[in-house]
Amino acid sequence: MSKSFDDKKPIYLQIKERIEDQIINNQLQEHDQIPSTNQLVQFYKINHITVSKGINLLVEEEIIYKKRGVGMFVMEGAKEKLILKRREGFAEEFVLPMLKEAKKLKLVDHDIVKIMEKLKGSVKDD
Repeated sequence: MSKSFDDKKPIYLQIKERIEDQIINNQLQEHDQIPSTNQLVQFYKINHITVSKGINLLVEEEIIYKKRGVGMFVMEGAKEKLILKRREGFAEEFVLPMLKEAKKLKLVDHDIVKIMEKLKGSVKDD
């Protein structure tokens, strides 16, 4: 897990997304305990409030749940919920900007498909 953050997005959202990625990639399973806020603060060397904000978003979205005095755990069905949410946003976040750029470059459908087929083989599983 990388300790560096992207300047283009708030850190609390990146913390949230990193935990989501761990759930999607099966590094965290249903009912697994996630790292504590203090552990994340120490690991990333960031403010406690920043970590808490990201964690609280996951609680609000019912991706994780809190056991008072014990910790936070992955909710049952969290992986499926995250995959569905990301699929819904995929076209808007990735495909639409790509198509806009392709139009500027005067690429036709065949060109785009060819590029995607070429790149698909270079994508590695995380």
